[in-house]
This record gives sequence, C-alpha cells and structure tokens, in this order.
Amino acid sequence: MAITRKSQSDVEKILLEKALRNMPAGQLGNGSGDFETGFIVREGKGSKIYDFSDNEYIDYLLGSGPMVLGHSHPAVTSAVRDYLEKGSTYFIPNAPVIELAEEIVKAVPSADLVRFTTSGTDANFQCMRAARAYRKRDKILKFEGGFHGTSDYALQSVTPKNLLSFPDSEVGSGGIPKAIQETVLISPYNDLETTSRIIADNHNDLAGVIVEPMQRILTPIDGFLKGLRDLTSLYEIPLIFDEVVTGFRFAYGGAQEYYGVVPDLTALGKIMGGGYPLGAVVGRAEIMKVYDSSLAETGDFIPQIGTLNGNPIAATAGLATLAEMRKPGTYERLRNSGQTLKNALEEILNQAEIPVQVVGDDTVFDAYFTSQPITDYRSTLSADSGALKKFNKLLLERGVIKAGEKFYMSVAHTTEDVQKTVDVISEAAEEMRATLV
Repeated sequence: MAITRKSQSDVEKILLEKALRNMPAGQLGNGSGDFETGFIVREGKGSKIYDFSDNEYIDYLLGSGPMVLGHSHPAVTSAVRDYLEKGSTYFIPNAPVIELAEEIVKAVPSADLVRFTTSGTDANFQCMRAARAYRKRDKILKFEGGFHGTSDYALQSVTPKNLLSFPDSEVGSGGIPKAIQETVLISPYNDLETTSRIIADNHNDLAGVIVEPMQRILTPIDGFLKGLRDLTSLYEIPLIFDEVVTGFRFAYGGAQEYYGVVPDLTALGKIMGGGYPLGAVVGRAEIMKVYDSSLAETGDFIPQIGTLNGNPIAATAGLATLAEMRKPGTYERLRNSGQTLKNALEEILNQAEIPVQVVGDDTVFDAYFTSQPITDYRSTLSADSGALKKFNKLLLERGVIKAGEKFYMSVAHTTEDVQKTVDVISEAAEEMRATLV
C-alpha cells in the first residue's frame, strides 16, 4: 500500500523558495498542521488535492474545514462562474447575501437576524462586542483551550504554558495589551461545577460567555451545555456559541440543533461561505439591535463596517453549498463515512497496542496518544504530541493529509477513499509500534 511520492518538480522547488523569501516562514498562518507539508497545492478536485509534482493526497484538511462538499464541487463552481459576470463586490446589499441571510434564519435556531463578516475570527470578535454593548459589562468568560480566532480577546489561554488558577487567563500571543487579559475570565470546559462558581462570583461583571459547543474535538459531557444555558439564563448573561466549525457540519442547524441547546448569539463561518471568505454573527433580535444605526445616540451602537462583508460571490458559493447540504441523505452519508474511519482509527491503534483516545464527532475527530480519558484542555496535556506529529507525517508520506489535530470529513470522501485511508493508518500504526518495542 505504501505510496512512493514523486520527486519534487523544478516548478514546486521554485514556488517553495519564493514562499520562504516573501512570506514569514513561507506559510499562510501556522501551517496546515504540526508538520511541514513540503509541497505547494496545484489544485483540488473532490476529496483530493494535488501538488506541483503530480502527487495526489486524500484530503482531510479540507481548507481547515469549509470544503464539506469537497473541492471544486460542480454546483458551487457553476453558481460562482455564473455570478462573476455581474461583478465581485458592491458594499451595498445584494440579492445573494439577502437570500443567504434568509436561509440562515430558517436553519439556525438562534438566528433572528444576521450580520455578515469576512471571517470566523471577526464573527467571534463581533459576538463578544455585541454582548458587551448589550449587557453594558466588560468581561467575557471563555474556556481554557478554546479557540475563537485570533483577536486579542480570543487569544487568552488557548494553549497556556502555565496552568493558572481559574478564572485567571494567560495571554497566548505577542502584541496583546495586559489590560485585555484582565477582561477575560477562564473556566475548564466540561466542568459545570467550577463554571457555576465563576459565573456566580462574577455575574455582575460578565458581558457574555463564549464556548465552542464541541471544543476543538472535545465533545460536551451530558448536561454541560444545558447547564451552561441554564446558568447564563439565570443571570441574564448572553450565551455565545462559536459554531465556525460545527455550523452546518453537525446538522443543518449546527451543533445547537444537534445538541438541542440554543444560545443567544452564534458565530458562523467556514461551510457557510462555500470555501470563500465569509462569516456571520447571528442572534436574538433584542441583542442584534446594537447594529442598528438608530441607536447611535445611545452609545450602544456598534459601527461594524467591512469592505467585503456580505460579498456576493461568497454568498453565492454559500447558497449553492447549503442547497447541496439540504438534499436528502447528505448528513447520513457524511456521518457514516466519518464513523467508519473514526472506528477504524481507534481499532487499528488499539490493536497495535498504542495508547490512544479517539475523540470527537463523526464529522470531525482525531487521536490523542494517551491512555488517560480526554475531557478538557488539561487532560489533553497527557497526550504524546510527538507521537501525533509522527503519525501525521507517516500519513502524509503515504498520500493522506489532515489537520494537525483533526480529520475533517466531507461528503466527497468515497468508500474507496476511506478504505485507502484505513490501509494507510494500518501501515502508520505498524511503523509506530515498531519504534515503541
């Protein structure tokens, strides 16, 4: 089964050199995982991506999640191509974005109104700002290890090196003012007792509570989200769901439909834009009124402006994507493929006698190399991060690419793709086992 990668082409070598010369570390961000890919993408088709050396990879990175239909889906490509002749952006409401807003309101339980952004980071930032404007308080409670984009407020205790006493936060980036750190409180995910205490002690100062309903790939324990909903309702604190990853992935109405817990505000992105830059803040009309300019004189108004917010091309791609997701059997296929691969991943690593916890939802999951149960950020620290890096590298060498800590599933992944991936995982597990003996 082992795949011999083709030698690097001269074109790819030149592109890699240009990337290193003109971009920090030659990357778009922190890379596509905890490893160097060593290649440049030429194109993506369906469940595969291809590099400039003509190597093929089964893709479980999927652009970091948005390509739930796979790459270059005919319906999305056709819709975008048809709209291109009408223009690319207007800075004025347009038909595609209005239709997309209507569809989001129909689909997402928390959505009375929609405000568009260009990214999930911006959507989460705006959710926190809207909560502060509405509640007239300054502090936000987030959960240790939770990732809500790269704003100053979000980058608190994402991967803290010092395990501070809750609710103290740790700055997770250079360039963030100390004053912002003091406005963010931290609680452990899946720990309702500690969270209850923190909220009770700080409810007069809290503007909102933000949470990924599934934090990274950590699924909520029974009662956690419901308990969080009850707590925030008791103190009339807006509850914010970051559904940038889970929106339209877990179910058509997102994780809030899947888990049956409805927040006050929701951040959306990724799938909603069909692979194009698009995010959104959705929520209760009472809170979303802070974006109404008629409130400008009250001090509650949020002047949220972005040149490409509500871009018609992105909205067109989003509408086409959501139309495909609404087709009967789509979510069943997505979950069935994911369940098959997820179960095989756990079975193979267990058979190889490699300590592992396979964690997540059938639509997005991964392995933590540890024998300890995984429920929150601190428990993830028991995992062997070096083993995961090695595992990812072994898969990549055999033509399978994934995110650093995620397998993203798509409806484009075929039975053959899944079986090939299972075979690759088996080979990787045997090689890892040999190094452990």
